[in-house]
Amino acid sequence: MHYDQSWMGYGTIGGLQAGMIAMIVGMLVFGAFHAIGKRQGWHYGAQFGWSYVVTVALAAGGDLRDLFYFNYGQLQSIQLLKVKLAEVHDPDNIGTRVFFDLVGAGVGLYVGWLLIDMVGRRWRSGLRK
Repeated sequence: MHYDQSWMGYGTIGGLQAGMIAMIVGMLVFGAFHAIGKRQGWHYGAQFGWSYVVTVALAAGGDLRDLFYFNYGQLQSIQLLKVKLAEVHDPDNIGTRVFFDLVGAGVGLYVGWLLIDMVGRRWRSGLRK
């Protein structure tokens, strides 16, 4: 899914911004899948797996689609190539943005897991007192 990227920077700065967005999306998606998985009896592997797939689809889907299209799509003319490139924010560094999207999604899941575990430990320790 493409979101408005006109405000984003170019190059590594834009990649870091995309990675931060993916990290936030990953934390929220993991929180949702953890709540669902806990009720359904899922192990953490299933929660992490489904959370990562959904996070990548939401946060990096548009950039991944563009990267795949420019590498393997059949561009029949220079005019079509110009039109497609004009629709993409920072086409020179799309690989960098996709890399940071994928890493940010993984980091977001990890941070979400740490936060949920930390809150759970505090809640359980409060029940013991």
